[in-house]
Amino acid sequence: MFQSGRLYNGHMKILGIETSTEHCSAALWCDGQVALKAELAGQRHSEILLPMIDTLLDEQGCRLQELDGLAFGAGPGSFTGVRIAASVAQGLALGAGIPVMPVCTLEALAEASGLDRVACALDARLDEVYFAAYEKQGDSWKAVVPPCLSAIADLPQLPGSGWRGVGTGFAVLEGELGRHLELDTALSDRVPDARAIVGLGARMLKSGASLDPADAQPIYLRDKVAMTTQERHARGYR
Repeated sequence: MFQSGRLYNGHMKILGIETSTEHCSAALWCDGQVALKAELAGQRHSEILLPMIDTLLDEQGCRLQELDGLAFGAGPGSFTGVRIAASVAQGLALGAGIPVMPVCTLEALAEASGLDRVACALDARLDEVYFAAYEKQGDSWKAVVPPCLSAIADLPQLPGSGWRGVGTGFAVLEGELGRHLELDTALSDRVPDARAIVGLGARMLKSGASLDPADAQPIYLRDKVAMTTQERHARGYR
C-alpha cells in the first residue's frame, strides 16, 4: 500500500492514461517534461493501452515501480472507456504501491485549451452533452458550471464575456451548443488526452489530493446508456 505522507521535492515521475473517447493515450511526466503516446483506438483500448504504457516506459527508461503516482481520465465519457482507465490505473498502482489521481476529462479539456475562460463539452449521445465551464485562477481551475449531463437547451448562459468552447459536444446537433451559449468560437475536434491528464495529476499529487487505488472511481454522470423508443419520444428525441 502506498504511503500517504510521502514528500516530493520537485522530483516526480507520474504516468497518465486517458481512454474516455475513441482516442487512447498515455503520458509520462518527469519533473515537468512530458512524453506522450497517442492513437485513434476506436474500440480497441483494452488491446492497446497496456502495450502503449510498456512502450512509453521502456523508451523513457522508467520502471513502473519508480513512479510516484498514476493519473487517469476518470470521465465523464464512454462507459467502457472510463472503466478501462480506472481498472488499469487501479491494477498498476496497487501492484507498484503508488497513489492514483482521478482527473475529470472536462477539466483536462480546459487544461489543454490554453484559454482562461472555457466551456468544455463532450458528446454524451442521446442528443445530450457532458458539460462544464471553467475559469483559470492562477494555476488551477474554478468550475463556474460544475460537470453535468444535460440537454443543450437546459444549460445556463455563461456569465460575462470571453468564453470559448472546446470538445466534441460542440458538434452535436450541427453545433447547437455554441449557438445556445452564444459563443463566437468553438473547437469541436478537441478530445481529452493523457498530456493534460498527467499535468493535472501532478498538481493533485503535490497538493496531497491523491487517493488509495482502491478508492478511485470513474465519473459516469449518466446512470443508463440507452433509452427505449418510448422514452426517446417522450423527451423529444428523434
